[in-house]
Amino acid sequence: MTDLNGLKRQRVAVLGSTGSIGVSTLEVMALHPQRFQVFALSASTQVEKMLAQCVQFKPVFAVMASELHGRILAEKCQSNGLETHVLSGPDALSEIASHEQVDIVMAAIVGAAGLASCLAAARAGKRLLLANKEALVVGGDYFLQAVTAGGAKLLPIDSEHSAVFQSLPDDASRWTDQIDKIILTASGGPFRRRDPATFADITPEQACAHPNWVMGRKISVDSATMMNKALEVIEARYLFGVQPRQIQVVIHPQSVIHSMVQYRDNSVIAQLGTPDMKVPIAYGLSWPDRFTSGASALDFSAMVDMTFESIDSHGHGDRFPGLKLAWQVLEAPSGSTAILNAANEIAVASFLERKIRFDQIHRVNMETLSSVVPSMPGSLEDLLALDALARHAAQQVVRRMGC
Repeated sequence: MTDLNGLKRQRVAVLGSTGSIGVSTLEVMALHPQRFQVFALSASTQVEKMLAQCVQFKPVFAVMASELHGRILAEKCQSNGLETHVLSGPDALSEIASHEQVDIVMAAIVGAAGLASCLAAARAGKRLLLANKEALVVGGDYFLQAVTAGGAKLLPIDSEHSAVFQSLPDDASRWTDQIDKIILTASGGPFRRRDPATFADITPEQACAHPNWVMGRKISVDSATMMNKALEVIEARYLFGVQPRQIQVVIHPQSVIHSMVQYRDNSVIAQLGTPDMKVPIAYGLSWPDRFTSGASALDFSAMVDMTFESIDSHGHGDRFPGLKLAWQVLEAPSGSTAILNAANEIAVASFLERKIRFDQIHRVNMETLSSVVPSMPGSLEDLLALDALARHAAQQVVRRMGC
Protein backbone atom coordinates (compact mmCIF):
# COMPACT_ATOMS: atom_id res chain seq x y z
CA MET A 1 0.00 0.00 0.00
CA THR A 2 1.34 3.46 -0.92
CA ASP A 3 0.44 7.03 -0.05
CA LEU A 4 -0.30 9.83 -2.52
CA ASN A 5 3.42 10.44 -3.03
CA GLY A 6 4.02 6.84 -4.07
CA LEU A 7 5.83 5.91 -0.83
CA LYS A 8 5.18 2.50 0.67
CA ARG A 9 3.25 2.65 3.93
CA GLN A 10 4.78 0.52 6.67
CA ARG A 11 2.45 -2.15 8.06
CA VAL A 12 2.68 -2.34 11.83
CA ALA A 13 1.66 -5.00 14.35
CA VAL A 14 1.20 -3.54 17.83
CA LEU A 15 1.42 -6.33 20.40
CA GLY A 16 -0.08 -5.14 23.67
CA SER A 17 -2.01 -2.32 22.05
CA THR A 18 -4.27 -1.55 25.04
CA GLY A 19 -1.35 -0.99 27.44
CA SER A 20 0.34 2.37 27.95
CA ILE A 21 3.09 1.72 25.36
CA GLY A 22 0.61 0.35 22.85
CA VAL A 23 -1.72 3.32 23.24
CA SER A 24 1.16 5.78 22.84
CA THR A 25 2.35 3.90 19.74
CA LEU A 26 -1.06 4.25 18.11
CA GLU A 27 -1.15 7.96 19.02
CA VAL A 28 2.22 8.51 17.32
CA MET A 29 1.16 6.52 14.26
CA ALA A 30 -2.07 8.53 14.01
CA LEU A 31 0.07 11.64 13.49
CA HIS A 32 1.57 10.04 10.38
CA PRO A 33 -1.22 8.17 8.55
CA GLN A 34 0.64 8.55 5.26
CA ARG A 35 3.54 6.49 6.63
CA PHE A 36 1.87 3.70 8.58
CA GLN A 37 -0.97 1.22 8.40
CA VAL A 38 -2.14 -0.56 11.54
CA PHE A 39 -2.06 -4.15 10.31
CA ALA A 40 -2.63 -6.03 13.59
CA LEU A 41 -3.40 -5.34 17.24
CA SER A 42 -3.33 -7.58 20.30
CA ALA A 43 -4.58 -7.38 23.87
CA SER A 44 -5.11 -9.63 26.84
CA THR A 45 -8.61 -9.06 28.23
CA GLN A 46 -9.66 -5.45 27.52
CA VAL A 47 -12.32 -6.15 24.91
CA GLU A 48 -14.01 -2.73 24.91
CA LYS A 49 -10.71 -0.88 24.58
CA MET A 50 -9.64 -3.19 21.77
CA LEU A 51 -12.98 -2.69 20.03
CA ALA A 52 -12.51 1.09 20.14
CA GLN A 53 -9.05 0.68 18.60
CA CYS A 54 -10.44 -1.57 15.89
CA VAL A 55 -13.14 0.99 15.08
CA GLN A 56 -10.55 3.77 14.83
CA PHE A 57 -7.70 1.98 13.04
CA LYS A 58 -9.48 -0.90 11.25
CA PRO A 59 -6.67 -3.47 11.51
CA VAL A 60 -6.63 -6.57 9.35
CA PHE A 61 -6.17 -8.73 12.47
CA ALA A 62 -6.95 -8.40 16.17
CA VAL A 63 -5.73 -10.97 18.69
CA MET A 64 -7.07 -11.60 22.19
CA ALA A 65 -5.25 -13.76 24.73
CA SER A 66 -8.11 -16.20 25.34
CA GLU A 67 -10.68 -17.84 23.11
CA LEU A 68 -13.48 -16.42 25.26
CA HIS A 69 -12.34 -12.82 24.89
CA GLY A 70 -11.67 -13.42 21.20
CA ARG A 71 -15.21 -14.66 20.66
CA ILE A 72 -16.68 -11.64 22.48
CA LEU A 73 -14.55 -9.25 20.41
CA ALA A 74 -15.47 -11.01 17.16
CA GLU A 75 -19.16 -10.58 17.90
CA LYS A 76 -18.71 -6.91 18.71
CA CYS A 77 -16.64 -6.30 15.58
CA GLN A 78 -19.30 -7.96 13.45
CA SER A 79 -22.08 -5.91 15.02
CA ASN A 80 -20.06 -2.75 14.25
CA GLY A 81 -19.60 -3.72 10.61
CA LEU A 82 -15.84 -4.24 10.93
CA GLU A 83 -13.95 -6.61 8.64
CA THR A 84 -11.18 -7.22 11.17
CA HIS A 85 -10.28 -10.91 11.55
CA VAL A 86 -10.25 -11.82 15.25
CA LEU A 87 -7.82 -14.50 16.46
CA SER A 88 -6.96 -15.76 19.94
CA GLY A 89 -4.15 -17.44 21.84
CA PRO A 90 -0.34 -17.33 21.92
CA ASP A 91 0.07 -19.04 18.54
CA ALA A 92 -1.95 -16.26 16.95
CA LEU A 93 0.40 -13.69 18.49
CA SER A 94 3.40 -15.37 16.89
CA GLU A 95 1.47 -15.64 13.62
CA ILE A 96 0.86 -11.91 13.32
CA ALA A 97 4.36 -11.04 14.61
CA SER A 98 5.90 -13.03 11.78
CA HIS A 99 3.24 -12.32 9.12
CA GLU A 100 4.78 -11.77 5.70
CA GLN A 101 2.91 -8.49 5.25
CA VAL A 102 4.14 -6.98 8.53
CA ASP A 103 7.09 -4.59 8.35
CA ILE A 104 7.31 -3.38 11.96
CA VAL A 105 6.44 -5.12 15.23
CA MET A 106 5.95 -3.13 18.40
CA ALA A 107 6.56 -5.69 21.18
CA ALA A 108 4.79 -4.15 24.18
CA ILE A 109 3.35 -7.19 25.94
CA VAL A 110 4.39 -7.14 29.58
CA GLY A 111 6.06 -10.23 31.00
CA ALA A 112 7.25 -13.57 29.70
CA ALA A 113 3.96 -13.88 27.79
CA GLY A 114 5.52 -11.73 25.08
CA LEU A 115 8.63 -13.85 24.62
CA ALA A 116 7.37 -16.26 21.93
CA SER A 117 6.02 -13.48 19.69
CA CYS A 118 9.28 -11.52 20.04
CA LEU A 119 11.20 -14.60 18.91
CA ALA A 120 8.80 -15.07 16.00
CA ALA A 121 9.30 -11.48 14.86
CA ALA A 122 13.08 -11.78 15.22
CA ARG A 123 13.24 -14.99 13.18
CA ALA A 124 11.07 -13.41 10.49
CA GLY A 125 13.49 -10.49 10.11
CA LYS A 126 11.13 -7.71 11.20
CA ARG A 127 11.99 -4.27 12.48
CA LEU A 128 11.40 -5.13 16.12
CA LEU A 129 10.64 -2.25 18.47
CA LEU A 130 11.41 -3.84 21.80
CA ALA A 131 9.44 -2.59 24.78
CA ASN A 132 9.23 -6.09 26.26
CA LYS A 133 12.10 -6.49 28.76
CA GLU A 134 11.72 -10.24 29.02
CA ALA A 135 12.94 -10.96 25.49
CA LEU A 136 16.45 -10.05 26.64
CA VAL A 137 16.21 -10.61 30.39
CA VAL A 138 14.79 -14.11 29.92
CA GLY A 139 15.99 -14.87 26.38
CA GLY A 140 19.47 -13.38 26.60
CA ASP A 141 21.91 -14.81 24.05
CA TYR A 142 19.28 -17.21 22.71
CA PHE A 143 17.09 -14.28 21.69
CA LEU A 144 20.02 -12.38 20.17
CA GLN A 145 20.90 -15.46 18.10
CA ALA A 146 17.35 -15.39 16.68
CA VAL A 147 17.74 -11.70 15.81
CA THR A 148 21.00 -12.38 13.98
CA ALA A 149 19.73 -15.50 12.21
CA GLY A 150 16.56 -13.76 11.01
CA GLY A 151 18.26 -10.52 10.02
CA ALA A 152 15.90 -8.51 12.22
CA LYS A 153 16.59 -4.90 13.17
CA LEU A 154 16.31 -4.56 16.95
CA LEU A 155 15.47 -1.07 18.22
CA PRO A 156 15.05 -0.47 21.97
CA ILE A 157 11.97 1.42 23.12
CA ASP A 158 12.68 1.74 26.85
CA SER A 159 13.48 5.44 27.26
CA GLU A 160 16.85 4.60 28.82
CA HIS A 161 17.99 2.17 26.14
CA SER A 162 16.67 4.35 23.34
CA ALA A 163 18.70 7.20 24.85
CA VAL A 164 21.84 5.05 24.85
CA PHE A 165 21.18 3.93 21.28
CA GLN A 166 20.79 7.56 20.18
CA SER A 167 24.07 8.46 21.92
CA LEU A 168 26.15 5.74 20.26
CA PRO A 169 28.05 5.85 16.94
CA ASP A 170 26.00 4.77 13.91
CA ASP A 171 28.48 1.97 13.25
CA ALA A 172 27.79 -0.72 15.87
CA SER A 173 31.18 -2.31 15.26
CA ARG A 174 32.79 0.75 16.86
CA TRP A 175 30.82 0.59 20.11
CA THR A 176 33.07 -1.66 22.16
CA ASP A 177 36.25 0.10 21.02
CA GLN A 178 35.01 3.55 21.99
CA ILE A 179 32.75 3.08 25.03
CA ASP A 180 34.05 3.41 28.56
CA LYS A 181 30.67 2.95 30.21
CA ILE A 182 26.93 3.30 29.82
CA ILE A 183 25.17 5.41 32.44
CA LEU A 184 21.49 4.63 32.96
CA THR A 185 19.50 7.27 34.81
CA ALA A 186 16.75 6.50 37.30
CA SER A 187 14.17 8.84 38.78
CA GLY A 188 14.28 7.07 42.13
CA GLY A 189 10.51 6.60 42.00
CA PRO A 190 8.05 7.76 44.63
CA PHE A 191 10.12 6.56 47.62
CA ARG A 192 13.50 8.12 46.84
CA ARG A 193 13.63 9.89 50.21
CA ARG A 194 11.24 7.74 52.22
CA ASP A 195 12.58 6.06 55.35
CA PRO A 196 13.11 2.34 54.55
CA ALA A 197 11.85 1.55 58.05
CA THR A 198 8.36 2.56 56.84
CA PHE A 199 8.35 0.45 53.68
CA ALA A 200 6.17 -2.22 55.30
CA ASP A 201 3.32 0.32 55.29
CA ILE A 202 3.47 1.15 51.56
CA THR A 203 0.24 0.42 49.72
CA PRO A 204 -0.13 -0.60 46.06
CA GLU A 205 -1.76 2.76 45.36
CA GLN A 206 1.26 4.62 46.74
CA ALA A 207 3.71 2.43 44.82
CA CYS A 208 1.87 3.02 41.55
CA ALA A 209 1.91 6.83 41.91
CA HIS A 210 5.09 7.58 39.95
CA PRO A 211 6.17 11.25 40.19
CA ASN A 212 7.23 11.61 36.53
CA TRP A 213 5.99 8.80 34.29
CA VAL A 214 2.55 7.39 33.45
CA MET A 215 2.98 3.61 33.36
CA GLY A 216 1.19 0.34 33.99
CA ARG A 217 0.87 -0.98 37.55
CA LYS A 218 3.55 -3.67 37.29
CA ILE A 219 6.15 -1.32 35.81
CA SER A 220 5.23 1.36 38.35
CA VAL A 221 5.93 -1.01 41.25
CA ASP A 222 9.20 -2.03 39.59
CA SER A 223 10.13 1.64 39.46
CA ALA A 224 9.28 2.04 43.14
CA THR A 225 11.60 -0.86 44.07
CA MET A 226 14.06 0.08 41.28
CA MET A 227 13.85 -3.48 40.03
CA ASN A 228 13.01 -1.89 36.67
CA LYS A 229 16.53 -0.49 36.66
CA ALA A 230 17.99 -3.88 37.54
CA LEU A 231 16.21 -5.38 34.54
CA GLU A 232 17.42 -2.48 32.38
CA VAL A 233 21.02 -3.16 33.42
CA ILE A 234 20.56 -6.74 32.21
CA GLU A 235 18.99 -5.52 28.96
CA ALA A 236 21.83 -3.06 28.36
CA ARG A 237 24.39 -5.82 28.77
CA TYR A 238 22.80 -7.77 25.91
CA LEU A 239 21.68 -4.87 23.73
CA PHE A 240 25.02 -3.11 23.57
CA GLY A 241 27.50 -5.93 24.13
CA VAL A 242 29.25 -4.33 27.09
CA GLN A 243 30.49 -5.97 30.27
CA PRO A 244 28.37 -5.62 33.43
CA ARG A 245 31.09 -3.51 35.06
CA GLN A 246 30.68 -1.00 32.21
CA ILE A 247 27.08 -0.23 33.21
CA GLN A 248 26.41 2.37 35.89
CA VAL A 249 23.16 3.69 37.37
CA VAL A 250 22.70 7.20 38.73
CA ILE A 251 19.58 8.73 40.22
CA HIS A 252 18.33 11.75 38.32
CA PRO A 253 15.00 12.79 39.88
CA GLN A 254 13.97 15.21 37.11
CA SER A 255 13.94 12.49 34.37
CA VAL A 256 15.22 14.94 31.77
CA ILE A 257 18.42 13.10 30.87
CA HIS A 258 17.29 9.60 29.96
CA SER A 259 20.73 8.00 29.78
CA MET A 260 24.34 8.74 28.82
CA VAL A 261 27.36 7.17 27.17
CA GLN A 262 30.83 7.94 28.48
CA TYR A 263 33.57 7.39 25.91
CA ARG A 264 37.21 6.41 26.33
CA ASP A 265 38.28 10.07 26.15
CA ASN A 266 35.90 10.78 29.09
CA SER A 267 33.53 12.84 26.99
CA VAL A 268 29.86 12.11 27.73
CA ILE A 269 26.99 12.19 25.26
CA ALA A 270 23.48 12.33 26.73
CA GLN A 271 19.95 12.23 25.31
CA LEU A 272 17.47 14.67 26.86
CA GLY A 273 13.71 14.98 26.52
CA THR A 274 10.45 15.28 28.38
CA PRO A 275 9.39 12.13 30.29
CA ASP A 276 7.07 10.96 27.52
CA MET A 277 7.32 7.53 25.90
CA LYS A 278 6.16 8.97 22.58
CA VAL A 279 9.74 10.18 21.99
CA PRO A 280 11.48 6.76 21.94
CA ILE A 281 8.46 5.25 20.19
CA ALA A 282 8.63 7.84 17.43
CA TYR A 283 12.36 7.30 17.07
CA GLY A 284 11.87 3.56 16.73
CA LEU A 285 9.17 4.01 14.11
CA SER A 286 11.05 6.64 12.10
CA TRP A 287 14.66 5.40 12.45
CA PRO A 288 17.07 6.36 10.91
CA ASP A 289 14.99 9.51 10.32
CA ARG A 290 13.05 11.55 12.84
CA PHE A 291 9.55 12.94 12.76
CA THR A 292 6.98 14.58 15.04
CA SER A 293 6.27 12.54 18.16
CA GLY A 294 3.46 14.52 19.74
CA ALA A 295 5.50 14.95 22.94
CA SER A 296 6.04 18.37 24.49
CA ALA A 297 9.38 20.06 23.92
CA LEU A 298 11.74 20.78 26.81
CA ASP A 299 11.46 24.32 28.16
CA PHE A 300 14.98 25.08 29.31
CA SER A 301 13.92 28.43 30.79
CA ALA A 302 11.66 26.54 33.21
CA MET A 303 14.30 24.03 34.27
CA VAL A 304 15.62 25.26 37.61
CA ASP A 305 18.20 22.51 38.01
CA MET A 306 19.21 18.97 37.17
CA THR A 307 20.55 16.89 40.03
CA PHE A 308 22.22 13.50 40.32
CA GLU A 309 22.69 11.11 43.22
CA SER A 310 24.78 7.99 43.61
CA ILE A 311 22.84 4.78 44.22
CA ASP A 312 24.93 4.43 47.39
CA SER A 313 24.10 7.90 48.74
CA HIS A 314 21.20 8.97 51.00
CA GLY A 315 20.66 5.37 52.08
CA HIS A 316 19.59 4.33 48.57
CA GLY A 317 21.40 1.02 49.00
CA ASP A 318 18.99 0.13 51.83
CA ARG A 319 16.02 1.61 49.97
CA PHE A 320 16.62 -0.30 46.73
CA PRO A 321 18.44 -3.58 47.55
CA GLY A 322 17.07 -5.26 44.42
CA LEU A 323 19.07 -3.04 42.08
CA LYS A 324 22.37 -4.77 42.85
CA LEU A 325 20.88 -8.14 41.91
CA ALA A 326 21.37 -7.15 38.26
CA TRP A 327 25.15 -7.40 38.43
CA GLN A 328 24.96 -10.52 40.60
CA VAL A 329 22.80 -12.50 38.16
CA LEU A 330 24.84 -11.34 35.17
CA GLU A 331 27.91 -12.87 36.83
CA ALA A 332 25.98 -16.01 37.83
CA PRO A 333 25.36 -19.09 35.63
CA SER A 334 23.22 -18.67 32.51
CA GLY A 335 19.51 -18.70 33.28
CA SER A 336 19.85 -16.68 36.49
CA THR A 337 18.42 -13.57 34.86
CA ALA A 338 15.32 -15.53 33.82
CA ILE A 339 14.84 -16.76 37.40
CA LEU A 340 15.08 -13.22 38.77
CA ASN A 341 12.56 -11.94 36.25
CA ALA A 342 10.03 -14.69 37.00
CA ALA A 343 10.41 -14.28 40.76
CA ASN A 344 9.90 -10.54 40.50
CA GLU A 345 6.74 -10.91 38.39
CA ILE A 346 5.23 -13.19 41.04
CA ALA A 347 6.39 -10.92 43.88
CA VAL A 348 4.95 -7.76 42.30
CA ALA A 349 1.65 -9.45 41.43
CA SER A 350 1.42 -10.74 45.00
CA PHE A 351 2.06 -7.26 46.39
CA LEU A 352 -0.59 -5.73 44.12
CA GLU A 353 -3.00 -8.41 45.35
CA ARG A 354 -2.00 -7.53 48.95
CA LYS A 355 -0.66 -11.03 49.63
CA ILE A 356 2.75 -9.70 50.68
CA ARG A 357 4.10 -6.35 51.84
CA PHE A 358 6.14 -3.98 49.70
CA ASP A 359 9.27 -4.66 51.75
CA GLN A 360 8.90 -8.42 51.10
CA ILE A 361 9.28 -8.18 47.30
CA HIS A 362 13.07 -8.29 47.52
CA ARG A 363 12.95 -11.26 49.89
CA VAL A 364 10.82 -13.24 47.41
CA ASN A 365 13.37 -12.54 44.69
CA MET A 366 16.33 -13.50 46.86
CA GLU A 367 14.80 -16.73 48.17
CA THR A 368 13.73 -17.79 44.68
CA LEU A 369 17.22 -17.21 43.30
CA SER A 370 18.60 -19.34 46.13
CA SER A 371 16.15 -22.21 45.61
CA VAL A 372 16.16 -22.62 41.79
CA VAL A 373 19.18 -24.08 40.00
CA PRO A 374 19.78 -22.14 36.75
CA SER A 375 20.29 -23.97 33.49
CA MET A 376 21.56 -23.01 30.04
CA PRO A 377 18.44 -22.50 27.86
CA GLY A 378 18.76 -23.94 24.36
CA SER A 379 15.22 -23.49 23.12
CA LEU A 380 12.00 -21.57 23.76
CA GLU A 381 10.71 -24.63 25.62
CA ASP A 382 13.77 -24.51 27.90
CA LEU A 383 13.18 -20.83 28.61
CA LEU A 384 9.51 -21.35 29.39
CA ALA A 385 10.27 -24.37 31.57
CA LEU A 386 12.82 -22.41 33.61
CA ASP A 387 10.36 -19.52 33.87
CA ALA A 388 7.61 -21.86 35.11
CA LEU A 389 9.95 -23.50 37.63
CA ALA A 390 10.99 -20.12 39.04
CA ARG A 391 7.40 -18.91 39.23
CA HIS A 392 6.37 -22.02 41.15
CA ALA A 393 9.26 -21.52 43.58
CA ALA A 394 8.37 -17.85 44.04
CA GLN A 395 4.72 -18.72 44.70
CA GLN A 396 5.84 -21.11 47.43
CA VAL A 397 7.89 -18.34 49.01
CA VAL A 398 4.89 -16.02 48.87
CA ARG A 399 2.67 -18.62 50.56
CA ARG A 400 5.19 -19.00 53.38
CA MET A 401 5.43 -15.29 54.08
CA GLY A 402 1.88 -14.16 53.25
CA CYS A 403 0.61 -11.26 55.29
